[in-house]
Amino acid sequence: MDTATRLLRLLTLLQTRPVWAGETLAERLAVTTRTVRRDVTRLRELGYPIEATAGAEGGYRLGAGGDLPPLLLDDDEAVAVVLGLSTAVVAGVDGVGDASTRVLTKLDQVLPPRVRKRVGELSSMTLDARSGPGGVFDVDPAKLLLIAGHCARAEELRFRYVARSGEESRRRTEPYRLVRSGRRWYLVAFDRDRRDWRSFRVDRMDRLVEGGERFVRGPDLPDAAEYVANAVGHAPYPVQARVRLPVDAETARGELSAWFGTCEDDEDGGCVLSAGGSDLSALAASLAWLPWDFEVLEPQAAQDAVAALGRRLVGAAGPAAATDG
Repeated sequence: MDTATRLLRLLTLLQTRPVWAGETLAERLAVTTRTVRRDVTRLRELGYPIEATAGAEGGYRLGAGGDLPPLLLDDDEAVAVVLGLSTAVVAGVDGVGDASTRVLTKLDQVLPPRVRKRVGELSSMTLDARSGPGGVFDVDPAKLLLIAGHCARAEELRFRYVARSGEESRRRTEPYRLVRSGRRWYLVAFDRDRRDWRSFRVDRMDRLVEGGERFVRGPDLPDAAEYVANAVGHAPYPVQARVRLPVDAETARGELSAWFGTCEDDEDGGCVLSAGGSDLSALAASLAWLPWDFEVLEPQAAQDAVAALGRRLVGAAGPAAATDG
């Protein structure tokens, strides 16, 4: 039996009864009592609360959380689980959100304290802007944990940032919150050199410097989720289109995020959505997520892109769909 398997087996045994004698554990694991003591030390170093009691009735027992199955997760694995469950909580799927919340609660009880603290910082420092479809881009979990820790402890964070234009700069920031926006992660922070609030795409941040000086937050803190939604929604996309929707602007704004664009009422009870995209194909694909029928008013190139996407989707559905149409 290798060490990792033996440690997991030891944790499982400790969970099944209140107290285990060292000799009994050694017999069950087919090792010496000295090996049991070493394995207990390893588990304590991982953060598991294993207590030793003396006397005739003494032995080893699992401390707080001992009534739940022990869970062996490293930092990256714990982050992956928490992010997945957190996404399910905000996804709006009937029944899934409540179940995910219950699992998150149980997970918090069985993670080792060190991992639980770091994952807790990530959860408490993360907001959801609910801006656009899809999951998340590949972002290094260690980077998310590092940033969340600096937000939680109010420590200066320095890093290199690559803007959309490709321009590189060094930033000294007072990090505030992480925000998920559709497929991207953003850091909302006060830029010390520019003396203003900024949002930074996490996948464009690198060469992060840990252990910055502590700072005191001022009284005028922004709504981080709204800040990112506005920044994303008002970004200067290279491709623009105007789209008529069959609902008024207030209704549209209630259903859509700033990721889709801005809405203004028109004269016939509907509204006009000004939307943008990185290219025509991306614009057509984003419009396909709209929950209503829509009409592309202009430009002609956007109309053609939407028509081309429609033909592709009909073709993908097979001959029956084409006949029904």
